[in-house]
Amino acid sequence: MFGMRFFLFVLIFSLFSSVVFSQTDTPDETRQSLIPTIRSSPPDALAEYRRGNFERSVQICRDEIAVNANNLDSYVVICWSLISLGRYEEALRYARTARSIARFDPRVTQILGEIFFYQGNNTEALQYFQEYANQSPAGPRISTVYYFIGEIYIRTGKFRHADIALSTAVHWTPTNANWWTRLAFARENAGELTEAVVAYERAIALNPQHPDARRGLDRVRQTLANR
Repeated sequence: MFGMRFFLFVLIFSLFSSVVFSQTDTPDETRQSLIPTIRSSPPDALAEYRRGNFERSVQICRDEIAVNANNLDSYVVICWSLISLGRYEEALRYARTARSIARFDPRVTQILGEIFFYQGNNTEALQYFQEYANQSPAGPRISTVYYFIGEIYIRTGKFRHADIALSTAVHWTPTNANWWTRLAFARENAGELTEAVVAYERAIALNPQHPDARRGLDRVRQTLANR
C-alpha cells in the first residue's frame, strides 16, 4: 500500500513538475535535526546556529558577507538563522541575493520555499519545494520538503494529496512523531479512517505522550465504532 502511494506520488509529481518548470523559470526543531552538510561552511556562524544562537549567527554572516559579497554559504546560514527568528522578509532579501549568485543551489531553493510557507504564500512555497525535489530528489532536506508540501495540501483541503506527500516524508524520516500525526490527520480528513488509525498508532509508538495523536486516535476509533 505504502509502496504504491510512494510510486504514484513520484510519478505524478514528476509529470506536474515538468509542466511547472517549462512555464516558469518544520518548525525549528525539524530544521535543526536535518541541517545539511554545506560545502566550505562558515564554521563559527554555523556553530552558533546549531547552538540556537541565531542573532550571533546572523551577525557573523553579515560580517562575512561584508568581506565577500559572493559567499554563498554565509547567505545560506543567515537565512536559516533569520527564519528561526521569524524575520521572514529579511531572510527573503538575503535568499534572493543568494539566488542571483547560484540560481540552481538546492539549499537556496528550499529556503525560499520555507520563507513563503511561513508567510502563508502557498503557491510560491509549493513551486520552490517542487523545484527542490527536482534538483535534489534524494537530498538532505527532501523529507522536510515533502512535509511542507503535505502541510500546504492540508491548508488547501487537498487531503489525499497531503496523504501522499506526508507518506513520502515519513518514508525518508520514519522517526518523526509529529509528521506521522499530520499524516494521520490528512488520512482522517480524506475518509481513510483505517489508514489514519495506523498512522496515529505509529505516532504514539514514537511518542506515547503525543496529545494530538492520542486525541486523533480516540476520535477516529469512536467514529469507526459508531458505523
